[in-house]
Amino acid sequence: MTNDQRGRVRVERGAKRVRAFLGGELVVDTVRPLLVWEIPYYPAYYLPVDDVVAELVPTGGTERSPDRGDAAVVDVRTPSQTAAGAGLLFEDGPVPDVAGHVRLDWDAMTAWFEEDEQVFTHPRSPYTRIDILPTSREVVVRLGEVELARSTRGHALFETGLPPRWYLPRTDVRMDLLVPSGTVSHCPYKGRAEHFSVRIGDDVVPDVAWSYPTPLPESVRIAGLVAFYDRRVEVTVDGERVG
Repeated sequence: MTNDQRGRVRVERGAKRVRAFLGGELVVDTVRPLLVWEIPYYPAYYLPVDDVVAELVPTGGTERSPDRGDAAVVDVRTPSQTAAGAGLLFEDGPVPDVAGHVRLDWDAMTAWFEEDEQVFTHPRSPYTRIDILPTSREVVVRLGEVELARSTRGHALFETGLPPRWYLPRTDVRMDLLVPSGTVSHCPYKGRAEHFSVRIGDDVVPDVAWSYPTPLPESVRIAGLVAFYDRRVEVTVDGERVG
C-alpha cells in the first residue's frame, strides 16, 4: 500500500484480473490494476495503459485534481464503438503510482469483470465485509397504520460502513400489498435487486422494499428475502425504530 506524501490519496495494488468491455469488445485486460480511493467508501480502478487494447484518443481536454494532478481526457475507441471522454489518462503528477494509468468511466463501459465474474456499480473493496446472520429479533414494518411485515425469522445483514439491514421471509410480509416497481439496482457484493412499491387502495408508495432473487454466492442467505427502506417506512427492531 502506498500514499502520496500528503496522505490524501490512498493507492493499493490489486491482484485480481480486471477486464472492461465496450459493446462486447475488449477495452482492457490486466492483472495489475491499481485500487485508488478517490472517496473513502470504495475504490476506483486505475489501469495500466500498456494493458489497454482499445484506442485512447486525446480530446484536447484536461481534468485537474488537487490530489492526483492533471489528467488528459480521452475518448475510448474500439473497432465499432466510441465512448466519448470516458477515460482520464495520468502521465505524471503528485502521485507517482498512477502515472501511466487510465481511469475508465465505470458507467461508460458495457461490462466489467473481476476474474470471470461480472461486477456491478463499482469495484469491490478488499476492506468491505458482509456478514448475514439469522436473527430472532422481532422486526416490524409499518406504513402509517398498516403493518407490512412482522417477523422473528429474519436475517440481519451487516456490511462494513453501513447500518444493518433486515431481510425478512416473504411468508412474514404482506406480499399482497407489494407490487413489482420495475426498478432494478446492483450491488458489487450482493448482485441484482428487484424493487417493490406498496399499493393500499388507490394509493401507491414507490420503491419501499427490495429483494435479491439470485444473489451472488457470498450473499446467498438473503435469496428471495425482502428488506425495507427505513426512511420510507417505519422499521422497528425489538420495539426500537431504526433509520
